[in-house]
Parts: sequence; C-alpha cells; structure tokens
Amino acid sequence: MQAVINNISNFVWGPPMLILIVGTGIYLTLRLGFLQIRTLPYALRLAFSPKRQDKKSKGDISHYQALTTAMAATIGTGNIVGVATAVVLGGPGAVFWMWITALFGMATKYAEAILAVKYRVENSKGEMSGGPMYYLERGLNAKWLGILFALFGAVAAFGIGNMVQSNSVSDALESSFNIPTWATGIALTILAGLVIIGGIKSIGKVTAFFVPIMALFYVIGGLIIIFMNLSIVPDAIALIFTDAFSASAVGGGILGTVIRYGVARGVFSNEAGLGSAPIAAAAAKTDYPGRQALVSMTQVFIDTIIVCSITGITIVMAGLADSGLEGGPLTMASFELFLGETGAHIVTIGIVLFAFSTIVGWSYYGEKCFAYLFNNDKVVPIYRVLFVLAVLYGSIETLDLVWGISDVMNALMAVPNLIGILGLTGVVVYETKKFLEVAKKEKEQERISNT
Repeated sequence: MQAVINNISNFVWGPPMLILIVGTGIYLTLRLGFLQIRTLPYALRLAFSPKRQDKKSKGDISHYQALTTAMAATIGTGNIVGVATAVVLGGPGAVFWMWITALFGMATKYAEAILAVKYRVENSKGEMSGGPMYYLERGLNAKWLGILFALFGAVAAFGIGNMVQSNSVSDALESSFNIPTWATGIALTILAGLVIIGGIKSIGKVTAFFVPIMALFYVIGGLIIIFMNLSIVPDAIALIFTDAFSASAVGGGILGTVIRYGVARGVFSNEAGLGSAPIAAAAAKTDYPGRQALVSMTQVFIDTIIVCSITGITIVMAGLADSGLEGGPLTMASFELFLGETGAHIVTIGIVLFAFSTIVGWSYYGEKCFAYLFNNDKVVPIYRVLFVLAVLYGSIETLDLVWGISDVMNALMAVPNLIGILGLTGVVVYETKKFLEVAKKEKEQERISNT
C-alpha cells in the first residue's frame, strides 16, 4: 500500500501538475501586469498597518490576523525540511527555482484571495465562510468541483496539516532533548485544543502574536550565520545561480532535476495554487476584495523569499548537501556548523514552532471544508474534537502511509482550485482595476492631508 501511494504521489506531483501551477501564476502575472512587483511595497504596508476599513467592514478578523493565520499554516516544516530536500535532490540551483516559483505564486495567491472575499457567504453563526469551494459554486457554477475540493481539503487537514506535523515535533524533541513522544503528544494536544476550540477569532489572536515571534526567531538565527560569514555568501549565491542553469537544470526530461525539485518544494512551502490560504482570507474584515488580496499576496514573499532563503543559503554555505544527510538533519547540521550546538537547537525549536503553527492554521481550513461538505455548521464542534485527538495520535504513531495519502490529497486540492482561478480570471482583473482606482484616490487624499 505504501508503494502504491508513493507512486500515486509521484504522479500527481509530477511535471504536469507543476507546469499547471506555475503556468497559472505566469498567466495571471501577465493578465495583471506584474501586479506582485508593482504593488509589493503598498501590499506590505497594508499587511502591517491597521486600517480603518477593518472596523467598518464585514468579517471576523483583521487583515493582519488573516495573513498570520495563513502564514501559520504555510510557514511549516517545508521551510526547514523541504528546502533541505530540494538542495539534496536538485542541487543548490533548486533555491533559485523556489524564488521563481514564489514570484509567480504571488499572483496566484492574490487571485485566490480576491475570489475568496468576492464570493464569501455569511453562515448561520454570522461568521464568514469562503474559499475555493464557494467561488467554484457561486462564481463558476460548478458545485461538484467545490465538493471535490472540500473533500480533498478535509482529508489533507488531518494528514499534512495535523498528524504529520505533530509527528515531526515529537521526533525532533525526542532526538534533541530526549522528551518522550507521549509527553510531547499530550502537551501539543492541550495547547492545540485551547486555541482551536475557540474558532477563527481565537486562532487569529494567537497567530497574530505567535507567528511574528517564531518567524523572527528562526530568521534572526539564519541572519546571524550569514552576517558572521559574509566572505563566503557571494560564492554561495553565485553557486545557486550557476547551478540553476546547469545541465541537470535544463535536461532530464520535461523538467530538469533542479527545476523540478525547486518548483515542487517552493509550491509545497508557500501553497500558492493549492487553495488553502484563501479560506483564511475570506474571514478578513475588508471593504474591497483587492485590499485583502494584496495582503494575502505578501504571505508568499515572506514564506519563500525570506524564510526559505535563510534555510537555502545557509545549507549552500555549509556545503553538506553531499554528506548523506537530508531533510531536517541536514538543516540542523548546517546551522550547527556555524553556531555549534546553539545552531542545532535553533532548528529544532524552529521545527517545533513551525509545525505547531501549521496545526493551528490548518485546523481552520479543515473545519470550513468539513462544514461545506455537510452543509451544516453544527458539525464544526465534532470536527474540532476529532482534529485535536488526531494531534495526539500523530505524535506517537509512525505515519508513512498517512504522509503519502495526505500528500496526494494536497496535490488534488490544486486541480479544482486552479480550474476556478483560470475560469474566473476576468473577475480577478475587474476587481483589481476597481480597487487600484480606489487605492489611487486614497493615496492622493493622504498626500493632500499631509501637505
């Protein structure tokens, strides 16, 4: 069964899927006139500055809380383990192709979010519900695709968004600090339960405080390594660029090895195109879909361009990709080479924090998919209890089969989502033009008031 699932996973995450995901990003980039580059400074200001629109607009959480909830789910083990795997299997040049994937993925993430807010609905509790299942049903008139997305998302939430993460935490703490897996499982279950039971408002408050701290903790550790070894940074960057266009990058079938692993791990890390993050974006208090979409777009920039780059550059600088280590142990060894035992602890704690945040973020994605499948918000409390119990199970059991199945479900989520985005690109372009006109007037009014 494990071999069958692995073969299916390799197929669904093969070149056709990667080309579809990146190709959608390229298409959207052209249709939107390279929006992600032109508006990035403005988008970052929106993300980290409280806006008056939050108070007067419909929604459950602020722009910033919606962003940190999505970041909680995406800044996970992929930023540590996934990047290391890409460098081992694809070479240093894979880091460059992760950057390229992120560049175009920002346009995809923007489109997902704008559609999520545009087609969101208010549920029986007065809370916002949105995401691919709703814009597939209400925008594309294809409810059957919405049901498929919700089914894949609900399954993936228990796997890649829950048990796989808790298992990573228990393994890391056992190997580094000799903490029993059952003890980690109990602690994680209690902490996750306290956050998840409160719903999106509780999750938003926790992630708004927790995500910046965990990201800065890991990024600062990486920056210390980079600034302490500035003399070898140029060589590492040069190696990333030269290897990105080597024979292994452009050869080897429909996609070269370097490109394939760089793109695959980039998508796995930032989830652009998978349809998960727009579920959180739909809960934001915002007056225009375009405003929240720009905020959501910054998630890819932070996740891949900043956090993944820290991991990738440090690993290339360490030169341990051929040591036989891979995944988390490789990242740990690379940090340890420069910072000693402290470096290894930084990575271990990073894995723990990133994995826990993923559990919290994905719990919300899963509950929205679950509620959509049953067309009833009353099933949400049942889902939350099951989700929390799965955290404990994942901490103490071997999960190779669970990982494989959830990996397949994760890929299958992208298919209906990308169909929805491509089918509704005209709506994305229209809403973008409408909001940019509003933003232009706001900027002019701000200029006049300042003078």
